[in-house]
Amino acid sequence: MTPEELSLAISACLKDAVAAGDIALAEAAIPDSVLVERPKNREHGDWATNIALQLAKKAGTNPREFATLLSARLKDINGVDGVDIAGPGFLNITVDAAAAGALAKVIVEKGREYGTNDALAGHTVNMEFVSANPTGPLHIGHTRWAALGDSIARVLRASGADVTAEYYINDAGSQMNVFANSVLSRLHGRDVPEGGYPGEYIRDLGHEVLTKHPDIRELTDAAALPVIRAAAYEAQLKDIKDTLADFGVSFDVFFSEQELHDAGAIENAVARLREQGHVFDDGGAVWLRTTDFGDDKDRVMIRANGEPTYFAADAAYYLSKKDRGYTEKIYLLGADHHGYINRLKAIAAAAGDDPEVNIEVLIGQLVSVNGAKLSKRAGNIIELKDLISWLGTDAVRYSLARFPADSPLTLDPELLKKHSNENPVFYVQYAHARSRGAARNAVAAGVDRSAFEASLLDHATENELLSYLGSYPSIVAKAAELREPHRVARHLELIAGAYHRWYDACRIAPMGDEPVTDTNRTRLWLNDATSQVLANGLELLGVSAPERM
Repeated sequence: MTPEELSLAISACLKDAVAAGDIALAEAAIPDSVLVERPKNREHGDWATNIALQLAKKAGTNPREFATLLSARLKDINGVDGVDIAGPGFLNITVDAAAAGALAKVIVEKGREYGTNDALAGHTVNMEFVSANPTGPLHIGHTRWAALGDSIARVLRASGADVTAEYYINDAGSQMNVFANSVLSRLHGRDVPEGGYPGEYIRDLGHEVLTKHPDIRELTDAAALPVIRAAAYEAQLKDIKDTLADFGVSFDVFFSEQELHDAGAIENAVARLREQGHVFDDGGAVWLRTTDFGDDKDRVMIRANGEPTYFAADAAYYLSKKDRGYTEKIYLLGADHHGYINRLKAIAAAAGDDPEVNIEVLIGQLVSVNGAKLSKRAGNIIELKDLISWLGTDAVRYSLARFPADSPLTLDPELLKKHSNENPVFYVQYAHARSRGAARNAVAAGVDRSAFEASLLDHATENELLSYLGSYPSIVAKAAELREPHRVARHLELIAGAYHRWYDACRIAPMGDEPVTDTNRTRLWLNDATSQVLANGLELLGVSAPERM
């Protein structure tokens, strides 16, 4: 019995009690599914619900009386072994071994689909993250959102949402001219201009430009600059995409800011927002009255000299997302972007959207790595590709995924390179590899999955392992709802610990010349169910599930 099945069964009991007149409650007040959670103390049962505390007042009674009326019906649920009332009205439920053990077969049969749900079905989400300027390589400042953003997109999809992962390319504005001038200077053996990009990668980009355009040095600076800008931009963007691919991060859309300008989207955005009554002119400039929507000051869209601001591009970009049918827009921004929250929400409100529904801005705190060296190629930064080479994609991604985005984080390379239980990513990956090794050994000993008797999974360690496996779908749903993939990582660690304890206590393959029994065969189902859940969870975090370690 899964927690979801128990939840639905409790809801059905409530409806039956109301229909029979045992509980005076409007049927509309009964939830379609009831929240069931693991009790803090396992001696209190397998699952607990506070539904009596939630509904007693509406039913005109106290929670304990409500729980007493409901518990009699809960005891009749197929697979429920016992129901106890605790405290002010908590219901603690124990399921029998057969009902609990049946989950192992369900998981294996569902395979990669186990853990997916439809909690966010119908949600159409545009999620923008990383969006580093294409003027240099990805560095440690981009690492956290690359890992977390991709994992958030994965858990959202696992919960039924239609998600588009989008990278906004800041390829317009003065920084692109500075970038092109830096490459031009290196091509001619000159120092980069003051305020330019000094890294060795600029010299490398110059060589790539020269390969594509051998005569570039023969042109005047004015003629060479647009050619260099286009070629160096293309090469740097390719480097960014390749690094993201090495990090296991993929985007559905790379959206060019320059295309917004070229298509007249800035002017169109100003006109549309003016029609809504939120644009005004003052001092020769064009402003958006964002103070009407909680911003600390109004924002300039078009300067007095006719040049659009970055804010105008932000507004045009938001409207582009709206026009492309994304009812929900999620922005993942760095720790230095707190000031963007109110202005982005003001844009949403000015565009006629609900800023509490149609836009969400997540802020990620800084991450550092002890002992990380500055990139010789890129100058004064720590490159993401160097972290990948040094620590590996799995170690970096898992470590970033297991903490909330809003907590500052320092990674310990020595810990991440340890092959011990102290290293969380090793601990979880080893559990998966161990389960696959156990399966290979069992098959070699003649154990297969030709029989399954759920009631045979009655050892205490099996009950614990099954309970964590059963909780996995609700963990995924909660991670998606709260945009917190660290919940998945932490739950995988609980599963790994329970698996290791079970492995030490219960044999899958028989010893020596002992015959293969249905207990062995049933335990192979549980072993393989654990493998599946660990693999499913690691996939949501963008981390591999090794067969051997």
